Amino acid sequence: MSGESTPSTVPASTGTVTTAVPARLDRLPWSRWHWMIVIGLGTVWILDGLEVTIVGNIAGRLAEEGSGLDITAAQVTGTAAALYVAGACSGALFFGWLTDRYGRKRLFMVTLVVYLAATALTALSFESWWFFLCRFFTGFGIGGEYAAINSAIDELIPSTYRGRVDLIINGSYWLGAIGGALLSIVMLDTDIFAIDMGWRLSFALGVVLGLVILLVRRNVPESPRWQFIHGRGDDAEKLVSSVERDIEREHGRPLPPPHSEITIQQRRSIGFGLIAKTVFARYPRRAVLGLSLFVGQAFLYNAITFGFGTILITFYDVPTGSTGYYFAVIAAGNFLGPLLLGKLFDTAGRRIMISSTYILSGLLLFGTAWLFDRDVLTATTLTACWCVVLFFASAGASSAYLTVSEIFPMETRAMAIAFFYAIGTAAGGISGPLIFASLTESGVPSETVLAFQIGAGLMCAAGLVAAFLAVKAERRSLEDIAEPLSVAHGTTPTSGPSAQGGDSPAPR
Repeated sequence: MSGESTPSTVPASTGTVTTAVPARLDRLPWSRWHWMIVIGLGTVWILDGLEVTIVGNIAGRLAEEGSGLDITAAQVTGTAAALYVAGACSGALFFGWLTDRYGRKRLFMVTLVVYLAATALTALSFESWWFFLCRFFTGFGIGGEYAAINSAIDELIPSTYRGRVDLIINGSYWLGAIGGALLSIVMLDTDIFAIDMGWRLSFALGVVLGLVILLVRRNVPESPRWQFIHGRGDDAEKLVSSVERDIEREHGRPLPPPHSEITIQQRRSIGFGLIAKTVFARYPRRAVLGLSLFVGQAFLYNAITFGFGTILITFYDVPTGSTGYYFAVIAAGNFLGPLLLGKLFDTAGRRIMISSTYILSGLLLFGTAWLFDRDVLTATTLTACWCVVLFFASAGASSAYLTVSEIFPMETRAMAIAFFYAIGTAAGGISGPLIFASLTESGVPSETVLAFQIGAGLMCAAGLVAAFLAVKAERRSLEDIAEPLSVAHGTTPTSGPSAQGGDSPAPR
């Protein structure tokens, strides 16, 4: 069906709409329009990676006399990191609710502005309490980004490509981490910048990059799936028809007809009670899956990568200004994981890939902890071990966001992402940095090994949960994976095997 064919959204007098919009979006071939979405929405993870990495690498510099702040390295990697994560959890819940209520586009503009303002104010920090406050609100904006962006991406990208695109976009965080690591080397060079200026300029450059992304993001549209459920069926129809016409011109051939329609009872908003009932009563197995994946990856990343620079300084006497070289290497491993393994999540399948990446990264981390405890590693070989561990862990961690954004009904998507991100990250991401900062600061190898082992154990446990509970979501419509709450039963159903309610296993 071309974009100029008979409209697929037909309002009914009873407040229902019958639409083929989901099927029309899923059957689109890859195009320049999809690249625009990826660039406009996905590049913010580069900012997040830049931000977190800079803070981790400047911890030692901030603790030095003359930095302009009266703060210790442990406070930067512990207290400030925990506040950043606490802000991210709060922002995810707050903006997640607004995203489901007021739309994806409004919120992914607002959250980026919040992030940029807080980052700019971080550069102006004059006291430790100000730095801590700014870190909280920077995280607050980033948390909102996770909810708004992941829901928008999955609703706009065709089902054939959804897994790999979502993984690569979430993995692009590590491109920012590479940039942050290398940038910190230059900014911490006192031959170039004064000791109290280099770290401030690092944050300022992040703001400049964010402003460029903000300009690009203005062209990203609202999710047509959100529009037709929230009484804006005409807008969804116009948007999808316009995209279809552009893609037909780009590819030089008409599009195939959509394979299904769905009838929706339109509604303006969804209450918290219905969301909670849906996630925990209707899909309890999926709730356990989401929570397990987020706790495992949150502890591993927030507990250990926040303090990687401190480990190098404490145990291997790596100079403060050189930690960025090492971090750039493990960041590259992190990005290559989703980039090279992402396609397998759409072909081999979600269950095998999620479980194997979690379990394998956990086992490799246990091995790294054993080598570290035996004192046979150098700064270089530890970095190499971490690079291999995080190659697999990064693909698994990215799949956590993919999983919770596609296995729950559309009306709850942003809040589901926000909830599992907040709970999982609060469990591993707030307690992790606080515990890990004290363990690494002690300089006792066995205490650092314990943190490694906890992270490894949680990753293995999450992988085992995924082996039993992961949903067969590859190449399937979102509406097929989890039936929308607004479906008008007794009317035209979606085609496909599972417009299934409850938690019954997906067909294999």
